[in-house]
Amino acid sequence: MTIRRSRLLFAAILYVLSTSSLFAQKVPAPNYDESKIPEFKLPDPFVRVDGTKVSPRKWHEERREEIMEIFGKEMYGIAPPGPKVLESELINQDENALNGKAVREEVDITLANGEPPLKMRMLIYRPKGEKNVPVFLTLNFGGNHSINADPAITLNKNWMRNRSDRGYVDHKATERTRGTAASRWPVEMIVDRGYALATIYYGDIDPDFDDGFQNGVHPHYYAKGQKKPRPDEWGSIAAWAWGLSRGLDYFETTKDIDAERVAVMGHSRLGKTSLWAGANDERFALVISNNSGCGGAALNRRRIGESVTRINTSFPHWFCDNFLKYNHNEDALPVDQHLLVASIAPRPVYIASAVEDTWADPKGEFLSAKYADPVYRALGTDGLGGEAPPEEQPEVDQPLKTGTIGYHVRSGKHDVTDFDWTQYLDFADLHLKNK
Repeated sequence: MTIRRSRLLFAAILYVLSTSSLFAQKVPAPNYDESKIPEFKLPDPFVRVDGTKVSPRKWHEERREEIMEIFGKEMYGIAPPGPKVLESELINQDENALNGKAVREEVDITLANGEPPLKMRMLIYRPKGEKNVPVFLTLNFGGNHSINADPAITLNKNWMRNRSDRGYVDHKATERTRGTAASRWPVEMIVDRGYALATIYYGDIDPDFDDGFQNGVHPHYYAKGQKKPRPDEWGSIAAWAWGLSRGLDYFETTKDIDAERVAVMGHSRLGKTSLWAGANDERFALVISNNSGCGGAALNRRRIGESVTRINTSFPHWFCDNFLKYNHNEDALPVDQHLLVASIAPRPVYIASAVEDTWADPKGEFLSAKYADPVYRALGTDGLGGEAPPEEQPEVDQPLKTGTIGYHVRSGKHDVTDFDWTQYLDFADLHLKNK
């Protein structure tokens, strides 16, 4: 058995053990009953950890800076700077993609030099004949070839998550996997609306399993003698977010994409990633979180659906080791997710839920938007819109998308649908199209 296969087998065994009845005794069954949510108090966006009140005028330098430092050191982990010089290579280009309406490109971006160098491949569809267009930058779960049945998209040869068992068995991409996630990626709709779509397979940056950070980008940035990230250094979510920033670096080198009109979008664990990327890198002009749940838009202190304890148990590689201190101890965390959303202000942010996605706590996702609203208003925007934020979560399939914070809860389950994309495109029209 090869070393790589033995590592993957070991990771699979760890996952089975973590979800077995013996191990699960340490992790309470998930709560879905609103009446059982414990009382809690959210950190005030305008009060520092030492109790000092902060004026809106000094919010960015005095409070936002503190919030981002806490999230970095205590939850996601601090990432290193990007490469000083970005290396990229156009792999192929088709000027007549999507029946002549788009240009399709594949670009390799070097994340770290070495033997061999670590590269991620970005797939781009952009409207034909247009320059300096706005773009949705995203990560995908199944390889770039999975987002569209276009036979010219190269098959990814890296580690691939096996979605039947939540991603802990390696399998190779084949022609049968081409276009398997196309329902989540309405490429033609996006291009027809005047936007480019750029996507990167998240496994190019860091494979999504726990082997002590011996794979992916992390080892390329270890200090001499270092074997794993320190307790306050980047986990996988921070690494994926770091990779998104390298994608934005590339847009700054081309006139085809407007680097000042980049919307970062993600679903599920990649929705957590898009929020952290958007908060961490203020170059992103718009941030979209789709069904991001715990560790994303949902309030940790609600302890409903997926909890901090459960996410740290099932996915110990997603966050930094310091985050383990808050298992069964959410109230001790000096921040909660409404402050992450607030840290994106005054830039526009859109949060989306699905009514059947109770694991992701749709109400908790809405509440983060609601409790971030005062910061948005204090910084001169209209927040969720209207004279004041709504008291209650909006009705299903009735989006709030006229303010600087957008939100909807749609019919259906944990997924990305055309309904979601329609709202994101409308929101982008409002905030990016005429920028």
